[in-house]
Amino acid sequence: MLSLHDIALGYSGETIADNVSLSLEAGQICAVIGHNGAGKSTLLRTIMGLQPPLAGRIAWTGAKPRTIGYLGRSTEIDCQFPVRIKDVVAMGAWNGLDFWTGIDSAKTRQIDDALARTGLAKIADRPLFECSSGQLQRCFFARAIVQDAPILLLDEPFSAIDQTTQAQLVEIIQQWRAEGRAILIVLHDLSAVMTLSDSCLLLGRHRARFGQTTQIITRQNLLSHDYITEAQASLLSLPESAGECDV
Repeated sequence: MLSLHDIALGYSGETIADNVSLSLEAGQICAVIGHNGAGKSTLLRTIMGLQPPLAGRIAWTGAKPRTIGYLGRSTEIDCQFPVRIKDVVAMGAWNGLDFWTGIDSAKTRQIDDALARTGLAKIADRPLFECSSGQLQRCFFARAIVQDAPILLLDEPFSAIDQTTQAQLVEIIQQWRAEGRAILIVLHDLSAVMTLSDSCLLLGRHRARFGQTTQIITRQNLLSHDYITEAQASLLSLPESAGECDV
């Protein structure tokens, strides 16, 4: 559905990561990991067409950029804006609407279903400024459900939430995979990476490494891309190396 070929990520000629390649098919989850500033969010913006790659090519098979669903971090929205949970969720239905077209009964049912699946039906009229971090993130997941996109980009979806909420959101992600959606997800928790993803893209030191998750999550790779320190590596149970090559 989506493939990147030797992409260079950056701004105004300043490269953050070079030679970034990956492939993502229907029903697959690819995790993106890397230290702060390695280019993870820049990668998502580039895929969405919000900024051009400095080099390389993005290819689509059976999908187009406008069919992408995006779930950003809660810090990307002004929670003091006077809008309700159900209003934010309804934004997921805006794609394909024009000035004269409203949300029909089918979309209304889809919004109600998304609120129910995320446990928000009883507080749908609550304004965002009264929501906890977990409720906000479930709200954004509900909006992504309504988008009904074949490709989903998730930027740190488990930040600032408790373990119970994370488990509920993981179930939704697994349902998306079972439905045949392709998911690219930025994560920090290595246990979540190992549990959820089929493949992994590791960014760091202006380089990229892509492959099966079990090949990428090794002590050698994480150290060489500045994802962990030697002290952290000594506390983790990781294979030393899988013998894969840079891409």
